Amino acid sequence: MTETLDLFAQATAAVAHIRALTPIQPVVGIILGSGLGSFGTQVENPTVIPYAEIPHFPRSTVVGHSGNLILGTIGGVAVAVLQGRAHAYEGHAMSAVTFPTRVLGLLGIRTLVVTNAAGGINTAYRQGSIVGISDHINLTGMNAASGVNEPRFATHPGAGQRFFDMTTAYSPRLQALAIEQAAIQGYDLMQGVYLAVLGPSFETAAEIRAFRALGADLVGMSTVHEVIVARHMGIEVLGFSLVTNMAAGVLPVEINHDDVLGVGRGAEAQFTGLLTAIIPKIPA
Repeated sequence: MTETLDLFAQATAAVAHIRALTPIQPVVGIILGSGLGSFGTQVENPTVIPYAEIPHFPRSTVVGHSGNLILGTIGGVAVAVLQGRAHAYEGHAMSAVTFPTRVLGLLGIRTLVVTNAAGGINTAYRQGSIVGISDHINLTGMNAASGVNEPRFATHPGAGQRFFDMTTAYSPRLQALAIEQAAIQGYDLMQGVYLAVLGPSFETAAEIRAFRALGADLVGMSTVHEVIVARHMGIEVLGFSLVTNMAAGVLPVEINHDDVLGVGRGAEAQFTGLLTAIIPKIPA
């Protein structure tokens, strides 16, 4: 049995364990990045499952990633919320980094909402800004779809192909919905291109100048591989970045992870308000 087939068996075992603990059949999955894990408290009638209890699930070692899967409802919509993620810079294989996304897909989600803490390259942004991700640039040097193709991970018609389209990796329908709901709440939701690097070091000022020339508005160390896997499975994607710091060289200050977490806590109310307004309207 190949490594990819083993991965499918592992994901199936994880799904069986989760289904034995809750009858919830999620249609929306949400991955919460650094400083955003408290959104999990919005889930009604929750079943909380620590990652450590789920077979084959990777565990994050990063401060600000609680490491729980929460299943329940938000606004009447069945959801599965991941409080934190695993990163390749922690030493995880790419198959482990994307394993939770594979599991959510096999649980039945149709939409994945990805969130992250990001550095702001676009000088129109400010610390604490919430930005809708319109597209991404993958400079991690990896691609989560590499290796033997496993079509059994396809959860929607036409998905699971060896070569699959990423032209609209982030759903225009859902981006429009997010912009509309932000306007109702009294602010303009900016859009931007997210560029991913491997990390864990923050970027140099010269790298940020190069990334700006490439058309990037945001920079971070996650998300793109989860999106690649979701699109391989045929799952619709909506993405948000919380600008927790301005990228290197934009402001004359050092960057540290404690500030990232602090800005996340400060933006909690706005982020929660937007996401709880969007989720009930996603299935439509």
